[in-house]
Amino acid sequence: MQANNKANSLSRRTLRISGILVAVFAIIIVVLGVTTRANNNSNLKEWTNKQAVPTVSVNPPNGAGDASSLDLPGRFEAYARAPIYARVSGYLKSWKVDIGTVVKAGQLLGEIETPDLDQQLLQASADLGSAQANVGLAATTAKRWQDMLVTDSVSKQEVDDRTGDYASKQAMVKAAQANVNRILALKSFTRIVAPFNGTVTARNTDTGALINAGGGTGPALFEISDTRKLRLYVNVPQNYVNSIKQGTKANITVPEQPAKTYTATVETTSGAIDVASGTILVQLAVDNAAGELLPGGFANVSLNLLSNQALLSVPASALIFDQSGLRVATVGADNKVLVKTITIARDLGKTIELHSGLNADDRVIENPPDGIADGDQVNIAQNTSKTGQPNADQKKSDKK
Repeated sequence: MQANNKANSLSRRTLRISGILVAVFAIIIVVLGVTTRANNNSNLKEWTNKQAVPTVSVNPPNGAGDASSLDLPGRFEAYARAPIYARVSGYLKSWKVDIGTVVKAGQLLGEIETPDLDQQLLQASADLGSAQANVGLAATTAKRWQDMLVTDSVSKQEVDDRTGDYASKQAMVKAAQANVNRILALKSFTRIVAPFNGTVTARNTDTGALINAGGGTGPALFEISDTRKLRLYVNVPQNYVNSIKQGTKANITVPEQPAKTYTATVETTSGAIDVASGTILVQLAVDNAAGELLPGGFANVSLNLLSNQALLSVPASALIFDQSGLRVATVGADNKVLVKTITIARDLGKTIELHSGLNADDRVIENPPDGIADGDQVNIAQNTSKTGQPNADQKKSDKK
């Protein structure tokens, strides 16, 4: 009996201890679970906060370099060009040259048949002959009356009348002679000749065509161009007026010769800004002794400009354009955004040269996210240089 009681007491103690151990173990499991969940929530919150802060790539603005070029379209013109109009009316008797013909100064281009002018010349010659006959008769009459004045056979007034008539007839002879000379001068224009050495670039007439004198009633009969040297005209924006000086060199290419590059030299400028386009007209000279360049043709002109060392450039992707204007986002020492307003000097496509707004040591965000504003916190992305080493901005960020 006593042994049974002792066994029961031992069993109850064992159960009590086991219950306590189970309770303690359960409490430990609950505490561990709560602690783990709290840590997970804290880590999740920290990760979420980090993800809420955008990560951006930054780089300082680049310099403009020692020299730069300005690429613009241009148009060739012959260094000397003359449209040839008729000076007399008539019919084209014949033409001697066609387009593409190389001619010398004074070479015959065509002849005009002028039947009306020929008749005018005949009439003028007849008038001259009549005037010469009249002046001869007037001279004889004046001399006879002067002889009679010696014998007092006639009055002095009558002698003066005859002398005046003789002088009048002399003037009429001179007028008739001048009219003949005028028609002869016009007659010389029936031969159309080249004014200078060059190439025939246009022929707008044919045998038998009616020719009207003057240059306002139709196209020129011929056009002569001196293409051994060409003028190249380029409209340069006002921003670059001070960079274009006499003697500035330019490289040019043309569509018909894509593998060749030609050299041109700035000769002069118009000296005035076109109010419609905001550009100045620049004239360049191009040697065309080989005849490869064509007047009237298009050219791509790359003007060699001395660059302003003070100018900075940024990638086009860094620009922000909104209601506040044109701006660039930079990152301060505390990794907070500072948006700066800029002014553009030149748009080079992928790169933008700036007049003002940035400093050389600014950290420019290359691709700013939408809605970025002053004071926003950002993370700096791991940027590496060409050597594979972290750049200076990343090293600063790592030290922090």
